[in-house]
Amino acid sequence: MAGRCCARWRSSLERGPFACYGFPVRQRVVSGIDGIIHEDALGLDAVYIQAKRYGADAKVGRPAMQQFVSSLTGEGATKGVFVTTSDFSREARDYLNRVQHRVVLINGAELARQMIRYEVGVRARAAYVLRGVDEDYFSEE
Repeated sequence: MAGRCCARWRSSLERGPFACYGFPVRQRVVSGIDGIIHEDALGLDAVYIQAKRYGADAKVGRPAMQQFVSSLTGEGATKGVFVTTSDFSREARDYLNRVQHRVVLINGAELARQMIRYEVGVRARAAYVLRGVDEDYFSEE
């Protein structure tokens, strides 16, 4: 069941926050690469995605970050997005300061904010109406 759940979560990237930015996302099953965002219609510029679904107590470490950067290098890519449901270790973040690749990190808190913002994988439970006094109603015209 964990494999199906993780695959479903990764495939939701196609219609999730990245797709909401207007970029088509293609799934790709290559070691260290879970998806590709094509920034133009011809596919001349691409951003590679790695997604990890970890528990709150497990952080993405430097080895996973090194593998992702290595995969970017193998693809001839310079840009990537690493998404996790948990967070990144200090060592993983520090490692990115020493490589030439541009990698954006999206942790669980930021992922949740983006999902709510773009209404992906969330459902409205209640709506509230705020009312104010209509000053025109009380005018003497």
